[in-house]
Amino acid sequence: MIQLASSVQTVRGACGHDCPDTCGWVVEVRDGVAQTLAGDPTHPFTRGTLCAKVNHYLDRVYHPDRVLYPLKRAGTKGEGKFVRVSWDEALADIASRWRAIVDETGAEAILPYSSAGVQGLVQEASLDRRLFGSLGCSALDRNICGAVAAAGLTSTIGTGTGIDPEEIVHSRYVVLWGTNTIVTNLHYWPFVREAQRRGARIVVVDPIRTRTAEAADWHLQIRPGSDAALALAMMHVIIRDGLVDRDYVSQYAIGYDALVDRVKEYAPERVSPTVGLPVADIERFAREYATIQPSLVRPLIGIEHHRHGAMQFRTLACLPVLIGAWKHRGGGLARSTHKLHFAVLDMDRVKMPEVQKPGVRVLNMRDLGKDLCDTNLRPPIRSVIVYGANPMVSMPNQRRIREGLMRDDLFTVVHDLFVTETALYADYVLPATSQIEHLDLSPAWGHLYLALNRPAIAPRGESVSNTELFRRLARALGRTEDYLFESDESMLRAALASGHPWLDGITYERLWEEGHARLNRPEGWMPFANGGFATPSGRAELYSDALREAGHDPLPWAGDIPSNAGLQLITGKQLHFLNSGYANMERHRRRAGELFIEIHADDAAARDVASGDAVVVRSENGEVHAVCRVSDRVRPGVAWMPFGGFADAAGERRSVNALTAEAPTDWGGGSGLYDVFVEVVHGLSHSSRRRRSGHHPDNMAGGHDAQGSHLMGIENPPDSGD
Repeated sequence: MIQLASSVQTVRGACGHDCPDTCGWVVEVRDGVAQTLAGDPTHPFTRGTLCAKVNHYLDRVYHPDRVLYPLKRAGTKGEGKFVRVSWDEALADIASRWRAIVDETGAEAILPYSSAGVQGLVQEASLDRRLFGSLGCSALDRNICGAVAAAGLTSTIGTGTGIDPEEIVHSRYVVLWGTNTIVTNLHYWPFVREAQRRGARIVVVDPIRTRTAEAADWHLQIRPGSDAALALAMMHVIIRDGLVDRDYVSQYAIGYDALVDRVKEYAPERVSPTVGLPVADIERFAREYATIQPSLVRPLIGIEHHRHGAMQFRTLACLPVLIGAWKHRGGGLARSTHKLHFAVLDMDRVKMPEVQKPGVRVLNMRDLGKDLCDTNLRPPIRSVIVYGANPMVSMPNQRRIREGLMRDDLFTVVHDLFVTETALYADYVLPATSQIEHLDLSPAWGHLYLALNRPAIAPRGESVSNTELFRRLARALGRTEDYLFESDESMLRAALASGHPWLDGITYERLWEEGHARLNRPEGWMPFANGGFATPSGRAELYSDALREAGHDPLPWAGDIPSNAGLQLITGKQLHFLNSGYANMERHRRRAGELFIEIHADDAAARDVASGDAVVVRSENGEVHAVCRVSDRVRPGVAWMPFGGFADAAGERRSVNALTAEAPTDWGGGSGLYDVFVEVVHGLSHSSRRRRSGHHPDNMAGGHDAQGSHLMGIENPPDSGD
């Protein structure tokens, strides 16, 4: 039984946002009300600090616009008018409509739509998979973020992870490739600095001069999408100059001779115009990387958001193999640690794939707008339930998603803390708990610490956790199977009882008392020092038969780097927003500023725009109003915009995804979001737009959080108390 905090207590927990840091926190509770929330000083990785968003997390918990009771639509879709109803009324109506849909067109006409808005073991994915899977509803491919990187790396080294990221302190040449560590991975930066203090050279490869790039020893400002071309040019130099670790490659890799032939096409002289770097810089980078050991490549997910994103990661993974970096402590590649956590936890016991009906169709979350509007889809999507996600902000082609959600015959249910951009179109908005109101286990994708999030306060109003929502839905649908009503604690205990040695001594009771525990990684663990790659051949596959059989090039290649007369658009996460999360809070809106587009002076002059001008940003898919900023942080031909739930400069609720398309990646199920080109033209002219802002545009932070914007137009609104 979960014991909720009362009187005066401190309760340990962990941030549930989609971020690599998974910060430990401590909540002080007095008489059932959370008074303070601060970083847990005992957490060895996050060390008592929180980011600019989570420092004010309690403002979200007690925000006056928070949804505390079930709401039913009272106006037209998108109008944002709702009335309060009871849980019994809402559940009965939802169950009745779903039964009718199942009887008329089958359960595949119902689409459960979720992402990592609540990132944790059971609140993100457990009873929902059991309920909707056993009903036979359409399944969702949730690979918009991270899966492409993992798929690309797996094709070369058999896994999407690498060394323990903390081993970076032993590195002497660190390449932060497409990641703005200072902002998106804040608590990792001290480890980078420690490596630098010990003598490591820090190199950043990024199209944007980010804060991390400014703090590095060397910034290589390449063209967007040319990462694989740069890596192949490096391989050309490494092979040409005899810098290959031939002993390592001969023992632990296959396809070397074929790779040698391939990289002949990628001499630095030929690649230089493609990547936008001088030949001398490419030559120097390749030689330093190969000769200064241990060398470490640290990518996260940035370069996967191109149509050839998987191939970019597949190509990058060949570099540490060629130079034998894996055999040095602190060498190789370090990416997401999620794979390490989920490999040791009993995830099948949590999700129970055996109860899911076989053969159901799988729809990609990237294609929500297209699928909602597809008149040939059989059966058509007649109902969607959204939880832990806000696709109107986080998915491509916002215009088409809005068109789909506006369908009169689509029955939409949204479970969230606020009336988000997506919830505006819902028939029912159901109140969700915040992270300090529910129990969960929090694996991290940036380190090896497993945390238990204890509920610090009782759920406010009538809000319920994701797992409790699915228990209530199952009951309303007349389901009686025990597995649909299992408690959160029971599922967490089962996940921890896998018997894996990395979990020895990590019990539910220990986590309840201590808050976190480090996975029992063996001391000096170097996963591929002696080969042992998890590929079909057991070796690093520089040539991949599996890719050839799937219709892909079996060798690394640079892909078709997009080109267009317009500006290639790159987006970044805001320091004060998390997608749409926190966008309803005045403090964060004020500090984030207006929606803007950042372009180079040459591009501004060519378009006759200047800093402070109101502009319209257009692509083939839509447009947004923004404020122009002229900067040398971006290359000519490249534009940068913040990602998040802004009201744009014309006052409309739009995000950068008004401009993007549902472009699939080569494999891995993601989206080529960074392959969109835009044009910038003068917008509404008024003097308030012609001013220079002091906001630093480099406020990026990771994630796919769900909760967002203002609660609007509620009739008979609930009070804001408990």
